[in-house]
Amino acid sequence: MKVAILVPPRDFKDESVSSLLLMLGKWGIDPVITSYSAKECIGYHGAVYKSGMDASSLSPRDFGALVLIDGKGVDSYKLYDFRPLLDTVKLFSMNGKVVAGIGNAIKIIARANIISNVKIAMPKDEDGHRLVILYHGTPSKEEVELDKNILTLSNNDKILGFADMLIRRLGAR
Repeated sequence: MKVAILVPPRDFKDESVSSLLLMLGKWGIDPVITSYSAKECIGYHGAVYKSGMDASSLSPRDFGALVLIDGKGVDSYKLYDFRPLLDTVKLFSMNGKVVAGIGNAIKIIARANIISNVKIAMPKDEDGHRLVILYHGTPSKEEVELDKNILTLSNNDKILGFADMLIRRLGAR
């Protein structure tokens, strides 16, 4: 089983990616780093990841889940306004695949318009909170929330619980 981990070209949270890679690898799930940049992607703290696949060619047939990584790059690149990404997120959801978002990347899930009546762990930023309400998501007080095929994490400190929930949902544990 493979999981696509989409990172912004710059300023993503390195710790989110490294924790996910560690946990997924432990359970035999093949993580594939993907981005809309052909160059190396550089995290906020300097971690460098080479995209294993161009995000424009992501297909739900090839992956069990799509994980959207948080960080300043989500906002600086306005990934929540990038129509090809929103279409990909919607396609994954329509095919029953897990769509997961961390922190401010939850805005991408909201803007893809797939959260109506879905419990969402509320992002800390005001814009994210507003978008969840605008797109009819159901705010949850939980920091990690899985409802239908949408997995959200509001507090990066709970990344291991988030990864565990993803692994369980994929049936690897």
